[in-house]
Amino acid sequence: MAAEVAGGGSPPVLRVTVCYALPERTWLRELQLPAGATVADALAASGFADAFPGVDPAREGVGVYGARCGPEQALHDGDRVEIYRPLAFDPMESRRRRAAHRRG
Repeated sequence: MAAEVAGGGSPPVLRVTVCYALPERTWLRELQLPAGATVADALAASGFADAFPGVDPAREGVGVYGARCGPEQALHDGDRVEIYRPLAFDPMESRRRRAAHRRG
């Protein structure tokens, strides 16, 4: 993407995706945000709060390409902001049950 031309031109924009994976479908929003935008800016611009009024991204966590981050994280062109949801089961407990089942 070309940088802003001195003395004119458009300010640089970031193209980012905000996604939330549900068991039955994936919710995606493609956004264009001003340079310097944060995860919080992307969440606000995506309409996530209106689409999922009972879900608090701050409680469950957010990340960029699988790396957890805070809402103040600066975004880069092409980033994918992921909104996490609670686990349906405890992975450690699941491993224990599988191991116990194998033992007998």
